[in-house]
Amino acid sequence: MSENAHEPQTEKRLRMVERQIVARGVRDGDVIAALRSVPRHLFVPEDLHAESYADGALPIGQGQTISQPYIVALMTSLLQIDARSRVLEVGTGSGYQAAVLAEIVDHVTSVERVPELEERARLLLARLGYRNITTVIGDGSLGLPDEAPFDGIVVTAAAPEAPPPLLDQLAVGARLVVPLGPAGRDQILTVVRRTKEGFEQTRDVPCRFVPLLGEAAFTFGEKGRP
Repeated sequence: MSENAHEPQTEKRLRMVERQIVARGVRDGDVIAALRSVPRHLFVPEDLHAESYADGALPIGQGQTISQPYIVALMTSLLQIDARSRVLEVGTGSGYQAAVLAEIVDHVTSVERVPELEERARLLLARLGYRNITTVIGDGSLGLPDEAPFDGIVVTAAAPEAPPPLLDQLAVGARLVVPLGPAGRDQILTVVRRTKEGFEQTRDVPCRFVPLLGEAAFTFGEKGRP
């Protein structure tokens, strides 16, 4: 980005990375560099710019939020991606997570079910010069089978279990990072890795996300509304 290093928002962002990301143990150099680069304040409503580098989630409209910076960094780090990776994001939201991913990987495809959010994110990402992000309006719980397999999939909404269509779209050795648990309560950030034999699941940290909706987003026996 072309911001001056001494601009107030740049200084806030660099402090955010040191105090909220590095201090909490994130060591992935690519992730740290991405968080330092992406102007988070541009991904929140203008009246929240002053809070954009605070340690928490913020509302972005349509009942959705931009995640806490630490959670964005952690989820990105858990994917274990690199410059050759093709990544699927489920839940574009503000576009911030997609921008962080795009600083690291070859290409990001991001699916959003709310057209207003997809349009806003698409226009902002284009204005910021990201050419390796494709946004799609659709049911993210189903993934994008025609584009699979992916080298990583990140789900920015919570489900009681990993949606089977997303698991099917992982390349061997790739990871799905998803919050698992009930809506409105603490969930657990979970990593599912595809192996030649099947899937390995590990649990990481407690978190709280809005619920994943869609045909394959089962809510304890009920399908989420499409």
